[in-house]
Amino acid sequence: MRKRILLLEDEQAIADTLLYALQSEGFEVRHVGLAREALSAFEEAPPDLAILDVGVPDGNGFDVCRAIRKTSELPIVFLTARHEEIDRVLGLELGADDYVVKPFSPREVCARVRAILRRSAAGGAPAAVAAPTPVVPGLLTLDEKAQRIACEGELLALTRYEFLLLATLLRRPQRIFSRAELMELVWGGAPHTSERTVDAHIKLLRAKLRERGLVADVIQTHRHMGYSLRLP
Repeated sequence: MRKRILLLEDEQAIADTLLYALQSEGFEVRHVGLAREALSAFEEAPPDLAILDVGVPDGNGFDVCRAIRKTSELPIVFLTARHEEIDRVLGLELGADDYVVKPFSPREVCARVRAILRRSAAGGAPAAVAAPTPVVPGLLTLDEKAQRIACEGELLALTRYEFLLLATLLRRPQRIFSRAELMELVWGGAPHTSERTVDAHIKLLRAKLRERGLVADVIQTHRHMGYSLRLP
């Protein structure tokens, strides 16, 4: 069965080159030029992956991503003329899987789409476990099968990358991970990720853990070294 791609791109010339490249690779592509059309298309027939242009006449791809993320973990690639690091960080923090800056090679976009879909398919079937594994006794519980983390029995509302980052730390408590290691383990498929993204996600995780009543930082900062999970 052919994979379905939703393409939000208001520049017809760019859309045409991507449509040709993606369809030549065997993908079924639905092209729209407005944010509201993208959301309608997503609701009508959820695709396997979305490519979202950041700047469109009636909004932006970031808002479309936020709306999709309320109900779905659909793989998302941002397509944009913006190249500032803050835009890349924002896109990745919203849960995007990749960020492609114009001008680009349509073949490169196709290669990234294939890689993301392969990872998504592989990640959809984690090794089964009999029950959630308590990693930090009495505090945090990692359920590998369901890809969820609970804090003192209550599920944490985590984005995709927040879950992947915290799960990485949870699997090896007290082990110090450098920022470079975390970028490779968590954002390996997003080549434009920077250390700033890691720091931003650590800050978000700490805030969510504090909301659950954890006054002391479970996630420890090791200056010039990286981060680790502290055992009680």
